Amino acid sequence: MTAELVRGQNHPLSQARLEIRVSAGTPIVASATLGDEHGRARGVEWVAHPGAPTLPGLEVSRQAAADHRLAVDLAAMPETVHRVSVLLALPTAAAGGPPRFGAVAAPFVAVTGLDGSEVASYTITGLDAESAVVALELYRRQGAWKVRAVGQGYAGGLSELLTDQGLPEAHHLAGSIHEAVAHSLARSVPAPPQRTADGDRTRQTAAPAPGPDQGGPAPQGAPGHVPPHSSSPYTPQAGQPAYPGGPADPSAVTQPSTPTAGGPVNYTHPGRQTAAPPPPPPTAPPAPPGQPAQPVAGDATGWSMDERLYNQVWGMFEDLARTTAAYRSAVDFADSRMEKELDQALSDPRNRIGGQGDAAREAARTKHADLVDQARAALDRDLAQLTAEADVVEPALPPAYARWDNPVWHAYRVPMEIPMALRLGDLYLPESELLRIPMLVRLPLERGLWIDSGTSGSFDESYADAHALGHLAMTTAVALAARLLAVYPAGEFTVHVVDPAGSGAQALAPLVRTGVLAGPPAVGAAGVTDVLTRLTQRVDLVQMALRGGAADSLPPGFDTAQQLLIVNDFPHGFDDRAVNQLRYLADEGPAVGVHLMMVADREEASAYGPLLDPLWRSLLRLTPLPDDHLADPWVGHAWTYEPALVPPGSQVLQQVLTLVAAARTKYT
Repeated sequence: MTAELVRGQNHPLSQARLEIRVSAGTPIVASATLGDEHGRARGVEWVAHPGAPTLPGLEVSRQAAADHRLAVDLAAMPETVHRVSVLLALPTAAAGGPPRFGAVAAPFVAVTGLDGSEVASYTITGLDAESAVVALELYRRQGAWKVRAVGQGYAGGLSELLTDQGLPEAHHLAGSIHEAVAHSLARSVPAPPQRTADGDRTRQTAAPAPGPDQGGPAPQGAPGHVPPHSSSPYTPQAGQPAYPGGPADPSAVTQPSTPTAGGPVNYTHPGRQTAAPPPPPPTAPPAPPGQPAQPVAGDATGWSMDERLYNQVWGMFEDLARTTAAYRSAVDFADSRMEKELDQALSDPRNRIGGQGDAAREAARTKHADLVDQARAALDRDLAQLTAEADVVEPALPPAYARWDNPVWHAYRVPMEIPMALRLGDLYLPESELLRIPMLVRLPLERGLWIDSGTSGSFDESYADAHALGHLAMTTAVALAARLLAVYPAGEFTVHVVDPAGSGAQALAPLVRTGVLAGPPAVGAAGVTDVLTRLTQRVDLVQMALRGGAADSLPPGFDTAQQLLIVNDFPHGFDDRAVNQLRYLADEGPAVGVHLMMVADREEASAYGPLLDPLWRSLLRLTPLPDDHLADPWVGHAWTYEPALVPPGSQVLQQVLTLVAAARTKYT
């Protein structure tokens, strides 16, 4: 799995022979320096550059290019080398290129094995007036090599960068490098096409992503675990259906042409179908000089507007995660630097009292404040751009992605096809509480949902009453179930409810009154047993049909719709057999269209001990109140989840469910 690094983050390297691939939107110069145990280059002979591209264990490109491949053999590095720094610089203005990195696309650097598999990657963002940058470094620590994302830019160009590397002849060396580049600039490699959504989210000029019939992969994750997250917002935990859309026109099948003598061979598979390309995404009007482009809803790649909006929301989530991680990293660096400077200044007892000590403390604190202010300014700039994008995207979202207060619900009609994803709520971080990112999960669901009705330290004290919190949790479950019913076509989603003690009757009233449930909520132990037995038998039957290749031989009248079971007040009314059936549904149900939504307090089920641990782990935990429990191992954030509830006094839920019930009546 590729490690997508942010500034300051490191990653271990398990291979000795590597390639460092650099991609930029304009020809750039790639060099590298070797460093000793202090990170200093001992002379010009420790620098690999276009004029002297080869050193032991290291080789760089001989010319400026938009794409570079640097060869590295860590095993061949001399014992005195403890660090390899990868340097990128723009050619001099005399070459006719851009004068600063802020005027070009953010450079992308990837460390790969010899087979091309990526080990780690880093997109160098935040550059402006800089014309040279230390992209990343490979360093030796206790006999093992690691890679660290650096992203340190220099407005003074290559000369200033090399001076910072400890080279006394830095100015002369920088001049010789640019001279060597000038001799070969005519052979520069042109800029490659912009990467699509799988590599880097491109905006206005993004090319359409390939569809499934063209071998293109489906996009990963959506607000549900970011990345590979156990209980995390944007991980691919939810279903991964193919891109929406029907099969291609059979007339569009490409037939292989008969090769002529000396002509090219057509390797196109005779059975491969090619769909018509999607319409181009909307483009933003040109921005004033020095100003960011105005955001446009749906400017990400995709084969439909829903898919573009889905990818755009995912991109906003990534952008917020990255910029917040960069801010936190900068603040941590400022803190550690201040502590180091204070320790050095006060290590001498003579400086601990008197004017010198006070001056040292004040200087360290001033530097710390300046660094934090710079980091906050960069964060505020990015947040302003993301907020402007959110203000444009939010009103354009379809019902499946929209909040309940979005006007799109007032024009709601029962859909004809399943959407790509569903909004479960909003996500935000402490540094940007006013900026909400929709939490989207792919449909059909691949995990059950658990609405935690237990108390948490982060909950408002007004909900200390367990009954009030349980009612709010059940209201949250009803709002989510209504969303699922609303985004599926008529007759393709069925909801069952188990409420052993009847404590959820008030919250369930909208579902019961409109008649969208498969039957009245099951109460008592007998009702629990009946519903669980029917759904368990359904899972068994469908599994046997699929394994036997007889999916079309299900009994007449078999309900092929997706099934959702809402369980309230677990474990009340559940015996040991019912608990085992519930675990079975959680594990095996999603694969055959049976999904679980539990409203429960884990503490109340503590008597079962570790028996239920697999059940809780298999469900995506949500809360009825904002809570920062969604882990993001990608950059280490704890995202705060806020449920998608209907505004107080709104009749939108009742109106939507009434339309769903009417469509179900026509369907049956």
